[in-house]
Amino acid sequence: MNKIEEWLEEIDCEGELVPVTADASLRKYYRLKSSMHSGIVMDSSEQKESLAPFLDMNLRLYEANVRVPKIFTYNKKEGFVFMEDLGSAHLFEKVEEGDFETYYQKAIESIIKMQNTDTEDLPAYDADFLHFEMDLMQEWYLEKYLGVTLDDEQQNRLSDTLAFISSQVLSQPQDVFVHRDYHSRNIMLSPCNDEIVVIDYQDARVGAVTYDLVSLLRDVYVELDSRVIESMALRFRDSKGLDVDDATFMRWFDFMGLQRHIKILGIFTRLHLRDGKDGYLKDIPLTLKYVLEIGSKYPETQDLVALLSHK
Repeated sequence: MNKIEEWLEEIDCEGELVPVTADASLRKYYRLKSSMHSGIVMDSSEQKESLAPFLDMNLRLYEANVRVPKIFTYNKKEGFVFMEDLGSAHLFEKVEEGDFETYYQKAIESIIKMQNTDTEDLPAYDADFLHFEMDLMQEWYLEKYLGVTLDDEQQNRLSDTLAFISSQVLSQPQDVFVHRDYHSRNIMLSPCNDEIVVIDYQDARVGAVTYDLVSLLRDVYVELDSRVIESMALRFRDSKGLDVDDATFMRWFDFMGLQRHIKILGIFTRLHLRDGKDGYLKDIPLTLKYVLEIGSKYPETQDLVALLSHK
């Protein structure tokens, strides 16, 4: 009997544990099958430091009226959580079925609720962290994955471009709760009423008003029509009551997306090279497409486009 099974026995929740698809972290998930109990067991024993933030964010979001999984009990010492089983339906499947706009509107409404979440003591998405994330692209995507070494001129141009991107990100409102990974695979649909349920929120920070919006609408796992993206983005602005014109808001949105997608190029290749998780390589083309298409719109990011286009 392993430690999870021992713990479940202690809390009178014995049953069969069936592995559930894992995420990009070291956490593992199991569905408990029992005649008496049902739920999901999260095993974060290899990443125990993530458990306290998970529990903290779960409570904060619940208090902001954001639908999150109900937690039945947990063991901080071992890194185990027993929580509500939400089934296996994600927003991702709805996009593939073609019936998604209603669900996306609900997901946008959830962002607005999340942005009312208590942010006390959360770390800031400041310039240093924005750059730390974007630097992953050069280290893991360019150098270790593609084998590209920049000369001094290229390095200076890249540094200047990334500094400009971060300045544009920081020019927008910065005082809201940011989930940091709010996309179609981290949004579940309640089996009872198709209610939007938010998961994987333990890495939240305080940051830009467009971060979770661009994470949702320029999702690296599914591609939406550009006209739909702009329409939904501006609808979010109106629902938030932001007093800013279309062009300025979409510029905020674009540069926030650039920062996020530059980071993801590094994250996905690091998952492949360091962690042996090759499944994310297939999502690099869409991520790169976002960077090249949006970067091509602005004169200040032409050097980045040239670098990543291998021109």
